[in-house]
Amino acid sequence: MGAAVSALRVAVVCGGRSSEAEVSRTSGVQVLHALRARGHDAECVEAGEDLWDALRAGGYDVAFLALHGRYGEDGTVQGVCELLDIAYTGSGVLATALCLDKAMAKRVLVAEGINTPPWRSVPRHLDGGTARHHMEDAASALGLPMVVKPNRGGSTIGLTIVRSGAELLDAYGAAAEHDTVLCEQFVDGLEITIGVLGHNPPQALPTLEIVSHRPLYDYAAKYTAGQSEHIIPARLPEEQRQDAQRASERAHAALGCRSMSRVDVIVDGGGTPWVIEVNAIPGLTALSLLPDAARAAGIGFEDLCERLVRDALQRHGEERAP
Repeated sequence: MGAAVSALRVAVVCGGRSSEAEVSRTSGVQVLHALRARGHDAECVEAGEDLWDALRAGGYDVAFLALHGRYGEDGTVQGVCELLDIAYTGSGVLATALCLDKAMAKRVLVAEGINTPPWRSVPRHLDGGTARHHMEDAASALGLPMVVKPNRGGSTIGLTIVRSGAELLDAYGAAAEHDTVLCEQFVDGLEITIGVLGHNPPQALPTLEIVSHRPLYDYAAKYTAGQSEHIIPARLPEEQRQDAQRASERAHAALGCRSMSRVDVIVDGGGTPWVIEVNAIPGLTALSLLPDAARAAGIGFEDLCERLVRDALQRHGEERAP
């Protein structure tokens, strides 16, 4: 690959203290190699307590945010960059905060007429009897099986598909260890994911079908070679693929995303796409979904990283223009 048009000093911000910190560091290393291959002066910067000082003193042209989960994918580091007047990749403070807070994102999607499974929120730190009462109420309203997961989290950490009442308390405990508990109606269908680039207008990438070799597309399936495969395009009729892409673009726009997102969708037996969640900073590891979908659209990983950096700089300039 040739060198970039002009070399930039880039902070690849990764790690931090979320439950997905190791995945973030893996994404960061991939991005680091890609940017250096394009001629940039890039270095990894840990999203820890010294982040403010590191970014302020580093003389960076742009921060590439390769962060996942809380304390990075939730608007916090985006806010740091705004205060320091540093261009940064991905969506802004509000959009990232909304996307990570699944219940709030669902409220926006419903208001925009975008299909998302019904849900109930259950507080953390409940005693056993109270937790059981809340979980039984959720199961009664949503039916079984029911998906139980942390409201703010990813990589299926703390997620359980509850198939019987006997599993409710254990599922609550697994999710509540990380955040408020989100109970969601289970949608039976084909699980796909759709990357979206840009924002004016957003461009949906090819549909990607996920085939897990484990009972659940869990952390191990996502990040262990050979435990899952990606089929592009998804094995759906063309009309259903297009409907899912349109729903993804609408969800991306409704939540105020820009530059990139990855929209997780389940297409039910009737062909209706249900938006499960929108990831404002998708994984960028060797096994991640967005880079695979981008390659299918003719955008290599180095080109994708370059595009995100250039988009960040352009947007930063536009927002600060008089």
